[in-house]
Amino acid sequence: MAIEINARKREAQGTGASRRLRHMGMVPGILYGGDKEPVNLELDHQALILNLRNERFHASILTLDLAGSKEQVLLRAVNMHPFKLQVQHVDFQRVSKDKKIHMKVPLHFVNAEKSPGVKEQGGVVNHVMNELDVVCFPDDLPEYVEVDLSSLAVGHSLHVRELMLPKGVELTLHKDENPVVATVVVPALIVEEEAAPVIAASEIPTTEQAAAAKEGEAPAEGEKPAAKGGEKPAAADKGEKKEKK
Repeated sequence: MAIEINARKREAQGTGASRRLRHMGMVPGILYGGDKEPVNLELDHQALILNLRNERFHASILTLDLAGSKEQVLLRAVNMHPFKLQVQHVDFQRVSKDKKIHMKVPLHFVNAEKSPGVKEQGGVVNHVMNELDVVCFPDDLPEYVEVDLSSLAVGHSLHVRELMLPKGVELTLHKDENPVVATVVVPALIVEEEAAPVIAASEIPTTEQAAAAKEGEAPAEGEKPAAKGGEKPAAADKGEKKEKK
């Protein structure tokens, strides 16, 4: 079932008019494409925000009701405020049933918990792609493309050309292009723990093997402080002076 949205024709144009429209809780927009002239629109902001939270709204044929006249459209662009949850502008494109369209379709990943990489080898799934570029007629446009991960093992990857696409849906890839969709990898923490070197007890230095304390450091208990620059201890110097006398 198509999602239906309501819009009105926007008479006032320009930056100032658009700013006043936003203050009134409306969103300026445009409808273009097909054999008709572009039409400036205004839509209810709250209703548009709710629709934008729906994944289907971004990748489905929508029904735009413009003053009682309904048209099949696609959402083509949404401009958001830099830091507020506010839509600044929205673009819709008319759809012709006899012309193919280029769309980004979301990917839905399934059966990850059944894959040997996750179930038996302790890996985790890494989603390299979350949407797919496709070309098809409007009636063949899928809501999403399912990605089955049930056979994926650690160190293996699933590529775009391995996906099962719905009938009438084509990939928009070059001849040798085949990007990775998902992989199963071992978490970095586990890899680091396994790679940590094991130190044998014989390699741990004892008190006798320990190096002398550096200059400025306190000597270990039971040790005499090392003489600086090869000088003899003070007591030895005094003994030598007595013998000379």
